[in-house]
Amino acid sequence: MSHSSLDAQARFNAIQLATQRHPRKFDLPRDDLGRNLAVSDYFGSHTFGGKEIRASLSRSDLDRFQAAIHSGQPLEKDLADKIAKAVKNWALEMGVTHFCHWFQPMTGSTAEKHDAFISFGDDGTPIEKFSGSQLVQSEPDASSFPSGGMRSTFEARGYTAWDPQSPMFIMTNTNGKTLCIPSAFVSYTGHALDEKTPLLRAMEKISEKSVALLHLLGDTSVKRVTTTLGCEQEYFLVDRAYHSLRPDLLLAGRSLLGARPPKGQELEDHYFGSIPSRVAAFMQEVEFELYRLGVPAKTRHNEVAPAQFELAPIFEDANVAVDHNHLTMEVLKKVAERHNFSLLLHEKPFAGINGSGKHANWSLSTDTGVNLLDPGETPHQNLRFLTVLAAVLKGVHGHNGLLRASIASVGNDHRLGANEAPPAIMSVFLGDQLSMICNKIESGEAIDNPERAMISLGVAKIPLLARDSTDRNRTSPFAFTGNKFEFRAVGASASPSFPIACLNAAVAEAMGEMAERLAEKQKSGGDKDKATLELVRETIIATKAIRFEGNGYSPEWIVEAEKRGLSHFRNTPESIPALGLPSSKKLLTSLSVLSEAELQSRVHIQFERYVKKLEIEFETMRTLLDSYVAPAVSGYLADLAESVAAIAKVPGADKSPLESQMKKVSDLLKDLTDKRAAFESAYQSAASLDEEKKARAFGERTLPAMQAVRDAADRLEAIVGNSYWPLPKYREMLFCY
Repeated sequence: MSHSSLDAQARFNAIQLATQRHPRKFDLPRDDLGRNLAVSDYFGSHTFGGKEIRASLSRSDLDRFQAAIHSGQPLEKDLADKIAKAVKNWALEMGVTHFCHWFQPMTGSTAEKHDAFISFGDDGTPIEKFSGSQLVQSEPDASSFPSGGMRSTFEARGYTAWDPQSPMFIMTNTNGKTLCIPSAFVSYTGHALDEKTPLLRAMEKISEKSVALLHLLGDTSVKRVTTTLGCEQEYFLVDRAYHSLRPDLLLAGRSLLGARPPKGQELEDHYFGSIPSRVAAFMQEVEFELYRLGVPAKTRHNEVAPAQFELAPIFEDANVAVDHNHLTMEVLKKVAERHNFSLLLHEKPFAGINGSGKHANWSLSTDTGVNLLDPGETPHQNLRFLTVLAAVLKGVHGHNGLLRASIASVGNDHRLGANEAPPAIMSVFLGDQLSMICNKIESGEAIDNPERAMISLGVAKIPLLARDSTDRNRTSPFAFTGNKFEFRAVGASASPSFPIACLNAAVAEAMGEMAERLAEKQKSGGDKDKATLELVRETIIATKAIRFEGNGYSPEWIVEAEKRGLSHFRNTPESIPALGLPSSKKLLTSLSVLSEAELQSRVHIQFERYVKKLEIEFETMRTLLDSYVAPAVSGYLADLAESVAAIAKVPGADKSPLESQMKKVSDLLKDLTDKRAAFESAYQSAASLDEEKKARAFGERTLPAMQAVRDAADRLEAIVGNSYWPLPKYREMLFCY
């Protein structure tokens, strides 16, 4: 009698289903002659932004609107009503029935509450209605969102406020359409309860400080500097049939068990390989949906690990880019379901192969059309570039611990510091030739003739080297890549808002301090370029510790980084307190990016989220062990015992191979039982601790204990008969195309 389970049969059914799937077809928009439209013909067709607002307002109203945006003042009621009317008419023509304020609470995802346009007139006649006040502000219940202790459950009032810099958009579902209004989310007392508000504040501050510094450099025509951002999004796809049979993927977003298959990514044959037909069809539909929403998706390709892929957009203003990254993650998930895939955004969904990140390509652009991280063709332009570069080095050096904390999460802990992703130590990679110029500036002789000094330093060659000679150091968490910096340490599932807000704040502070120093130098008279080059030299010398061109994976770098005084936080519980350091508080509060209460709330929320996510993993592991692994192993042992008894009745038959197999399985089961007991002890011992101590205990003791349980269970998976194992295996999930 076989003791293989119905769950194991479900696994085999899933294999059969997954291997028989075909690429899904969808209809692209066509013209009257039946020809496919060019992307430019329907790009942004489901958005209402600056172009549409300009078309709906008179010149004087448009001036009032733009003045309100730049000053941060509320829109006047009559102006808000005019925009709302235009939005409503457009939305109704598009078949929209509902609207929502779409915002980013401190959950890591987005939130929305849908309200219908339908209302009733004075005579009871149904009409579609949408006022300026409904456009500008909404009042969702804030009590159920994370606030980090800034409010009690009975203090429910919160406000969402329209962000007019980010286009409104229409989300289409099976049976209807909803107008989404990108918004900030604040409490009744004005505290930021979301990810977007600190980003918007930090963008304003870096603009203010950049403009002041540029004016001292002679670029007096600049009135505004915009943060630009492009987020490369990595993800995994597995067939839905497999996903539905894996409680760990469903609940924790990653596989808590799973023996490594003989083949992973060793052959390096997946990266940039031919995209599987099912996946290509999925990507094409994703891009169609994103283009309608105005998201400038540019690149698609296979990533390093099997079943791993990437989508990269063209850069945009940072607040719009963040909105678009959230939209991208949402669209990826929805379209994946249509193609019978499940999308995994966890930073480490599968052990033994690469995890997923979100490379945030960051730069600064003036309202005169200049990318401040793009070297120019004149000595002045290159001196400006070096000044901005020095400010970035100063910001990252001064707040490397804060930047590390800004990307900390339980998922990212599995990825950072492994030989696949940036280390958990913040450093800046500039490339050999740009580093050589910095070294020359640092060790150069006294600057008497600035123009001659810049020539001797090789500054005139910057445009040639910056784009073509900056190597791709994948071991660096913050690398210069020609005309931007690539912040590679952000996790795949994370909102880019807070990391970019912290980066902006750090660089803004550096620019402010450099502007003060430069103003002092200029007051003493003399050549302005000489004063600037002296300031660049001083800053490069002071920030040398943050520059690193070597292998960030090497153990030697950890030792060297600690000698340099750089923060080394091994995991999230070690990182989070960096948010509350005096230097972090001073930075964020002095620039009004976060108040002290808002900052402290984020410390509480980070610890709380870390603990809750691990508790979900621990409880899921219990379920896997009790409901899946134990029955499978017991059934296999029972059948082995029956087979041994049957063979014993056969004259001359050798039952020792089966007895040996029984012994192996029994020993492994005993080892699993012991490891399970140690895991339970570590888990329970932390139960009564406060949030911060519990987080540290989970990270230091419970997680390693759970890993030991996993190792024991994975050894059993490798030896238990295939027909008994109920959970889809790595080889099935990763190579299902």
